[in-house]
Amino acid sequence: MSTTKSTDGARSHARAQAADAQLRIPASPDIAELRWAETIPGGSYATKVLGRGSRLRLVDPDGSACAHLLLFRADAPWERLNVADTVKVPWQAYLGTGHPLLSDQGRVLATIVADSSGRHDTLCGAGPEVRAKLLLGVHKHGLDARDVAPSVSFFRGVRVAQEGPPGALSFTGSAGAGAAVDLLIQLPVIVVLANGPHPLDPSPTGDLDVLAWRADDELSTPVNAEPEYLRAMFNTESTWAAAQSEGVRA
Repeated sequence: MSTTKSTDGARSHARAQAADAQLRIPASPDIAELRWAETIPGGSYATKVLGRGSRLRLVDPDGSACAHLLLFRADAPWERLNVADTVKVPWQAYLGTGHPLLSDQGRVLATIVADSSGRHDTLCGAGPEVRAKLLLGVHKHGLDARDVAPSVSFFRGVRVAQEGPPGALSFTGSAGAGAAVDLLIQLPVIVVLANGPHPLDPSPTGDLDVLAWRADDELSTPVNAEPEYLRAMFNTESTWAAAQSEGVRA
């Protein structure tokens, strides 16, 4: 693993990233407002700032990607994805369509609005190799090791085992080639993605395709009607309205 602590290491890292960027760009839908289109090879990472109203699509083209995700509120990066609340507030540990990704302030940073995989994980976090990539990603936004909190991962499923010791985990693997997950971004966020092995699966990691486009019209329709979600959305919309009001007065 390359390190950026020396000039030689920083050069090697930059050149490796440039080499990754020359790989294929994922085929994009017919979208006029496309903001991000990138393929992240296994063992690499990417980061982007996305505005409120963006739709972020993650695609597992050959069934071997594992996308580890961190989110930070772009205008206040001390607020970030909180996996414990993302599980606790909706009363559901398994991610799927309609599930909010909540911040540590009880606000919705993003909501899963489409999911053809169903194989995801909020329980295991990331191993050392992936955490090192996430650290490189957060460094690009002035953050450091203290900001690499537990992540969620997509396309590698984990369930609490029905048999065996209490709390034992069962790895359910991939849903296969072509699975995709779409997130609707509810507040401006810094997205940090690392595509690397799941802690329970040492098999090689394949490409991850990433697309993002403007979808502001989707913000007006609640994704689900659960009271916990609606309360978190109220917190989100109130904060956004206040931020916009302060911006106007400034």
